[in-house]
Amino acid sequence: MYVVIMGGGRVGLKLASSLSKEGQDITLIESDSKICSDAAADIDALVICGNGTSVKTLEEANIKDADIFVAATGNDESNLLACILVKDHGLKKIIARVSDPAHENIFRKVGVDSVVSPELTAASYLEKLIIRPKIADLVILGKGNAELLDIPVENPKVIGKSIGELSPKENYIICAIYKHGDREITIPQPDMVLEAGYKVSILIKTKFIKKVVKMFIE
Repeated sequence: MYVVIMGGGRVGLKLASSLSKEGQDITLIESDSKICSDAAADIDALVICGNGTSVKTLEEANIKDADIFVAATGNDESNLLACILVKDHGLKKIIARVSDPAHENIFRKVGVDSVVSPELTAASYLEKLIIRPKIADLVILGKGNAELLDIPVENPKVIGKSIGELSPKENYIICAIYKHGDREITIPQPDMVLEAGYKVSILIKTKFIKKVVKMFIE
């Protein structure tokens, strides 16, 4: 996956570093030459020293080939303009950081897919939007060592299996099922059988999330 990140502040740098370690192809755009120099030395990513609201800079970042664009600066106007400029390049997702919550609707009106306010701009949250786009993060529990996730049932290996065959296990438990087109949750019983299109809410120990998610998503 190719991700272009505009903004080399705390959030942008942490996000670029995290995604790079996940094996993603990253380009970071930053206007401060000192930050660019430090980032190039510390992160396995292409670092472009320039203005992300410049068409020329975006072209240098090969925005037309990007899957995801993240506007992560602390300036709403710059983030908004950059999102508008990349909108016509057919990206899978555009994500913007918004400092003033009152601006959120403006970003959504121009077609930004995910708008993250300062209360949610932890780089780990942005990373989840990219790495786990099909999964809804409901809540983080305990001391951050467990998460409750909504996961679609897509893997043929679990379709047709009963809840009792899959849960509970030492590292996770299926807490709820959402059936086809039904907004009401069903408390899972051991003899209930999973079908394609179902969603399940699963409480998972954090370090086992990747392994458990792969069980349900192809």
